[in-house]
Amino acid sequence: MIKLLIADDYVLIREGLKKVLKDEPNITVVAEAVNGAEVLNKLKKSQANFVVLDINMPVKSGLDVLLDMKRLYPNIPVLILSMYPEKTYALRSLKAGASGYLSKESAGDELVAAIQKIWNGNKYISASLAELLAETVVNNGKPDAAHEILSDREFQILCKIAEGESLKSIAENLSITLSTVNTYRNRIFEKMKFTSNTDLIRYCLENELA
Repeated sequence: MIKLLIADDYVLIREGLKKVLKDEPNITVVAEAVNGAEVLNKLKKSQANFVVLDINMPVKSGLDVLLDMKRLYPNIPVLILSMYPEKTYALRSLKAGASGYLSKESAGDELVAAIQKIWNGNKYISASLAELLAETVVNNGKPDAAHEILSDREFQILCKIAEGESLKSIAENLSITLSTVNTYRNRIFEKMKFTSNTDLIRYCLENELA
């Protein structure tokens, strides 16, 4: 039996996923989490053996949770569910240990198939993600996109700034200090040769990151 933990901060998303799964005889939802820190707590208290994890979680980001899970629960597979397109977070998620990546807009049609495929020991990737992986292989593991030089945390903050979130809000949502956010922002600007937030936003829009 696949005992699922669904981690998403929006109750409507969680309820929608449960409706998609309700008629599956070998899948049952045993726990839910509304923020990143709660995921690890719920794993301790439940018998969940599979996690569907939103990448954009409050308190602790999905990528941070994924890294912790791979250290503490290496045998529990994780399917990343995200509002972001594959080119934004998919490759980073797979490198961090995810077993698959699925956009929320495709969840209604593909969620069950993704879970079953991963449960059977395989990775789940869409056709578009397969193309990205192929491009990475062709480029000897080095994607063309300039933002790939950023660390996961730098990339996360890049996307949040591009979406219009204030530095103070980013600090609160990631449970880090404003000074730390500013340090990451400065690193992003240095690595990407940005001189203003306008440069950052323009880059993210051109590369479909926001």
